[in-house]
Amino acid sequence: MRVTLANPRGFCAGVDRAIEIVERALERYGAPVYVLHEIVHNRYVVEDLRARGVRFVDSLDEVPRGSVTIYSAHGVSDEVVARGRERELRVIDATCPLVTKVHLQAQAYEREERELILVGHPGHPEVEGTRGRIRGPVHVLSTVEEVERLVVHDPERLAYVTQTTLSVDDTRHVVEALTRRFPSIRGPELKDICYATQNRQNAVKAITDDIELLLVVGSKNSSNSNRLRELGNRKGLPSYLVDDERDLDPSWFRPGLRIGLSAGASAPESLVQKVVARLRELGASDVRELPGETESVTFRLPPELESDAH
Repeated sequence: MRVTLANPRGFCAGVDRAIEIVERALERYGAPVYVLHEIVHNRYVVEDLRARGVRFVDSLDEVPRGSVTIYSAHGVSDEVVARGRERELRVIDATCPLVTKVHLQAQAYEREERELILVGHPGHPEVEGTRGRIRGPVHVLSTVEEVERLVVHDPERLAYVTQTTLSVDDTRHVVEALTRRFPSIRGPELKDICYATQNRQNAVKAITDDIELLLVVGSKNSSNSNRLRELGNRKGLPSYLVDDERDLDPSWFRPGLRIGLSAGASAPESLVQKVVARLRELGASDVRELPGETESVTFRLPPELESDAH
């Protein structure tokens, strides 16, 4: 069997930053450190941090008053921020700067008194955080069909922003449908799709014509990992999302099979290498990595932790 590694893959700058924030908070303040929701959507990362003294909670009501509390990379609503102040929590905000950019764009459109459309998946933490930064009505949708059914107050006063981890192709279709139906709508085109999501999707597209099966290392609740798997499905390829090497089913493989391997932006490279090692055990003799887009983006740590940086 032959394995082709997509490049780039795995951790992005926002995920790197979020995990480093949690690790530095543990060093500086000691355990326990509380994190609202999963810091990033990866089971391995969450379990590792939990073993080191991080407590993941679904509500700030679970956090003892005054405790060190980190908001996840997906961002939070104004209501959560206010609740954190009420409980006098020592908050460190690990929201990805690209998500913060979406919040600011949405708020700017709100100041222009535009009705807001959020292209994204209802219930996803990033979507709920962005929705919760807007006081007025927000329409959340993710398909062209939903655009056609959309009822708005004033078609001339609309704007949209997008969830950062969507499929570029899907989002393009939705934005095109919005601009067809509402020619006066304002929006950032596809610039809200983060650089890492786009690069990883492009890297998978670059290998799909040369493979017969696609593996994506990532957790089931990771939006960007699921979008990578869907790219393979669209090409008619058997495509599987795996947390680690233990999820590989030997029945998927046969001698001579050409396999593509990528990883979502919240999946560590160590898991990719474990998958590669298991594939070698199953008969992969040729493992190659394609050249890809070089990523040099870095994000600063929050001010309260920057003095620790080195």
